[in-house]
Amino acid sequence: MATTIRLVLGDQLNPGHSWFRDISGDVVYVMMEIRQETDYVLHHAQKILAIFAAMRRFAELLRERGHRVHYLAIDAPANQQSLCVNLDAIIAEYGAARLEYQAPDEWRLDEQLLEYTRQLPLASFMVDSEHFYTTRDEGQQQFGKRKRWLMESFYRSMRRKHGVLMETDGKPAGDRWNYDHENRQAWRGEPEEPHDPRPCHDHGALWRTIQQCGVRSFGAPQASAFRWPLDRSEALLQLDFFMARVLPYFGRYQDAMSTQATRLFHSLLSFALNTKMLSPREVVERAEQCWRKGNAPLAAVEGFIRQILGWREYVRGVYWARMPGYDRSNVFGHRGDLPSWFWNGRTRMACMAHAIGQSLQEAHAHHIQRLMVIGNFALLAGLDPWQVHQWYLGVYIDAFEWVELPNTVGMSQFADGGLLATKPYVSGGAYIQRMSNYCTQCPFRPTQRTGARACPYTTLYWDFLDRHRHLLGGNPRLALAYRQWDRMDAEAQRALSSAAWSIRSNLEKL
Repeated sequence: MATTIRLVLGDQLNPGHSWFRDISGDVVYVMMEIRQETDYVLHHAQKILAIFAAMRRFAELLRERGHRVHYLAIDAPANQQSLCVNLDAIIAEYGAARLEYQAPDEWRLDEQLLEYTRQLPLASFMVDSEHFYTTRDEGQQQFGKRKRWLMESFYRSMRRKHGVLMETDGKPAGDRWNYDHENRQAWRGEPEEPHDPRPCHDHGALWRTIQQCGVRSFGAPQASAFRWPLDRSEALLQLDFFMARVLPYFGRYQDAMSTQATRLFHSLLSFALNTKMLSPREVVERAEQCWRKGNAPLAAVEGFIRQILGWREYVRGVYWARMPGYDRSNVFGHRGDLPSWFWNGRTRMACMAHAIGQSLQEAHAHHIQRLMVIGNFALLAGLDPWQVHQWYLGVYIDAFEWVELPNTVGMSQFADGGLLATKPYVSGGAYIQRMSNYCTQCPFRPTQRTGARACPYTTLYWDFLDRHRHLLGGNPRLALAYRQWDRMDAEAQRALSSAAWSIRSNLEKL
């Protein structure tokens, strides 16, 4: 018997939550591995493995501390594979009089639990997850019903509110808010990419269980040499390594890409953050301490903090302000299907082959690979943003809808018409050539607009601007590009449009 059931979701693995301060025999913590969560989108194998393994370790930790835990494994005979059906059975089993749960981060689960608790014949309470800097509606409160939000404005207000990288006179550290211009260097092999300090786990038995249960997935499981953290202690070791060895180089190379280094100087902390093993506040505070102690340059620290205190909190605000319905945004009316090589990486375009191949192999790619290689191509090629969203949500280990959806639909695909971002993140092949070594191994030429060896990015870029001029022509950030288009003669424009149509009609052959 137990008075209270407390539900812990798979992305709520924070051992420091106030729930766990006191031990009570009247409280049972419930965790479930369910098909409802493995099947709502096709997930990367490593994503399923990482979450299940971390959930199991978290349950062990709670038991070691003296808490009561009811854990339903994916193959448990009593597991009905439904959150609410399982809750009904567990509540009845313990004769509980009260259900508590932490606020879910996904609208889908939030609605499911709200509907469930409305009809539940016992008391129910939702508590805060105690993770984010902001409340769900903080972004909405700042921007109201404006058609355009502005991340930079949000970010500065967060810096002021929380005293992050601020001086006593109220000015930003270094007297500048933004160091982006110092953080755009390509990487040519030096300094050397740091070694990967993460421990290897053998999750072979868990992977066999997942397969035996018929759970579908894609990508390489890497089950016998698994590098994603099991718990907070491993995440903290990863955080320590990043701060000591990697952060000093993060800034200048944060946009760089290379076939010779998949991690470069990125933290790989997003999975630990998004499952709440780490809190954004402690990560931001550690980064600021590195600068104040002289262990990392301000440009690197500001760029890193911007990702967490700025973008991460900002996109969450957009998500809760615009759901439901935001996932169906499609201002350009794009309807193209994802080519089959999104699922195997077999394309002649070297940049896409590497970025997608890395995503399939590691369940991870850094933000520029996601935005300016894969997302850039998807937008230029006119792929359906809903399909792009489903792929991103499934393939990346850190992809939970509250953070992935706005980044994909709003930032990457500009499908919301500019609510989240100030311009579409599109470019021709020249940007990729400047920031990577991909083009040296590619049959296509980034400077060539038409012809057999023309870079698809370059051809599609100009055609995209032309086709959507009625929506984008007034954007001041695209004025220079439109002036360049207008300087082309009519024959060159027609040739580009024809070549782009041919590419879009034959994506499978790229």
